[in-house]
Amino acid sequence: MTKVELYKSRVFVTIIHLCALGQFAYGLYYSSFEIQRSYKLKTSLNRRLVPESLPQKIKLLSYWSLIIQALYYTVSLVNDFVGTNELTPKKPPAVRRFKDWLMATLAFPVAINVGVTFWTLYAIDRELVFPKVLDPVFPSWLNHVLHTNIVVFIVLEIFTSYRSYPKRSQGLAGLATFMGAYLVWIHVVKHYSGVWVYPVLEVLQLPQRILFFVVVVGFTLSLYLLGEFLNNTVWAKEVKLAKRKIN
Repeated sequence: MTKVELYKSRVFVTIIHLCALGQFAYGLYYSSFEIQRSYKLKTSLNRRLVPESLPQKIKLLSYWSLIIQALYYTVSLVNDFVGTNELTPKKPPAVRRFKDWLMATLAFPVAINVGVTFWTLYAIDRELVFPKVLDPVFPSWLNHVLHTNIVVFIVLEIFTSYRSYPKRSQGLAGLATFMGAYLVWIHVVKHYSGVWVYPVLEVLQLPQRILFFVVVVGFTLSLYLLGEFLNNTVWAKEVKLAKRKIN
């Protein structure tokens, strides 16, 4: 089956969106409510690393990423039924425009950032991001939903659904605003709690932390450009053909 056939198969794309939304919505529900019901936390370290309340959970970029993915695939499903998946619609509906913007500006770069950053640090020293003390508390399948499947499905989305990217300056500005707000947020958390959200920040000196933040933000902005490049490359022939037919 070619990319064009995949694109034309509305049922196939809808099934992908249903599968993605199902697991991300359940992962969001489970991480919000079921962890404390299913596991008896015994130590204060467990309680700190597996926060119980929503205000504690939103400290984590992984949690924000999960919300973004659940929102994106919800919008995608709405678009599948009442919007349009045409390559170049003359008047794209609002849900399609929002879907394209959300994918380009947040869903793709944040998902790839979370997945790559988490597994890179995990490979270097897992205690920096996912200490062994969490193993009996935090199920491995949820860890993969948060840090692996978000990458798998968002890359699959690149190859099964075309999106029109916003102006680069606007897309990068939106992503930079989100990342900047998150960095401010984790410093607010540090100020009032005295503890960094991520263990890796505890072992870094101030110059190293600054460098770390610069690298992470720069890496995330480059992922926006990567998503734009992949989208344009994968769908170049189909878009060109669709524009010819319109003209």
